[in-house]
Amino acid sequence: MRYQLVRRPTAPRLTRRAFLSTLLAGSGAALLAGCQPASTPPAAPAASAGPAGWEQQWDALVAAAKQEGELVVSGPPSGTTRTELPAAFRNRFGIEMTYLAGNTSDLISRLVAERAAGQYTVDAMLSGAQSVYTVGYDNHMFEPLPPVLIHPDFADPTKWLKGRVWYMDPDQQYIMRVSNFRSLQVWVNTQFVDPGQLQTWQDLLKPEYRGKISVWEPTVPGTGWNTANYLLYVFGEDYVKSLYRDQQPGVTRDIRQISDWLARGSYPISLGTSSNDAEKLKADGFPVTHVLNDVAGVPPMVTAAFGLSVLLKNAPHPNAARLFVNWIGLPEGQEVWNRTQLSVGVRTDVPPTWAPDYIVPQPGVDYFDGYDWDYTVRGREPDKIERMKQLTGRDTPA
Repeated sequence: MRYQLVRRPTAPRLTRRAFLSTLLAGSGAALLAGCQPASTPPAAPAASAGPAGWEQQWDALVAAAKQEGELVVSGPPSGTTRTELPAAFRNRFGIEMTYLAGNTSDLISRLVAERAAGQYTVDAMLSGAQSVYTVGYDNHMFEPLPPVLIHPDFADPTKWLKGRVWYMDPDQQYIMRVSNFRSLQVWVNTQFVDPGQLQTWQDLLKPEYRGKISVWEPTVPGTGWNTANYLLYVFGEDYVKSLYRDQQPGVTRDIRQISDWLARGSYPISLGTSSNDAEKLKADGFPVTHVLNDVAGVPPMVTAAFGLSVLLKNAPHPNAARLFVNWIGLPEGQEVWNRTQLSVGVRTDVPPTWAPDYIVPQPGVDYFDGYDWDYTVRGREPDKIERMKQLTGRDTPA
């Protein structure tokens, strides 16, 4: 999926915008390491979460961010998010946000190439897990977050579902989780498929469903790999081979295509349509419903989708970037982000009133975390990637 540049009106900066346009139009670059840091504009003083006098430090950060006047944030290609997130941040702080919409894996590849060329154009990311864990982290692309999370809410255990800020990386400081919800819904178009006939995951392997199932591309970082790896973990190699090869599914990396396939009945069973997109189809009158949400003996999975927040090193707008990573973890940012993504946040004081019940994790349930660090990193080891290609027959990804 190519990136779409969504920019709110602001004074032009032709050199940087021209570079962004060139960067986003090009193909994904090879991953490079050993990037040399560039000089960074002066930043407001950092502080530990919730120290004495935090209000003065917060006011100083806001003032410095307003002086910069803008920031660049990447995130998912959701129409609602890419309009409402910049608008909310602008209304709150008077700062314009350039929002880069697209896949995390594509952006990370381009950022690595950009940094090798001494270019720094993106401030912060709202991302998925695999490329951030295995490329961004390994290439030391992120700033530590605890020193810049000024608001005392970040140090208050009563504000967080886990009793603390939820960091995903081993160092517990670079990758902050801002979403957590039940994932891997299987959706069906009831005009073409009787949902009552899908009671177990094995039912997806029935001959009558051959050529009727759509999936995300399973071999590249993202939802498709996460789904395939979970099925491999739970059901084993024979199941994955049967589903991804014998059932002849439609495979895509295009969020619009997989949703359209479900709506039109081209592939009336979908392992890729998000709850956000499926709920929009329902609102538009399409007869879609989810199945296999609670199957005995199968551990339900949670993920964060694009709900990981990172602060990039050498951010071109360092104060606005630091302000943003604070805001996205505070109640207003959490509400705007998770509401527009139809996901669930990680704070105790932001109830997900917008979320359908089937995606809200329930207390006391042991969920399988599809964004667990060790599970994700081990799954992206070269031999496991090669094995997934063999199992799914996807030697040449779409």
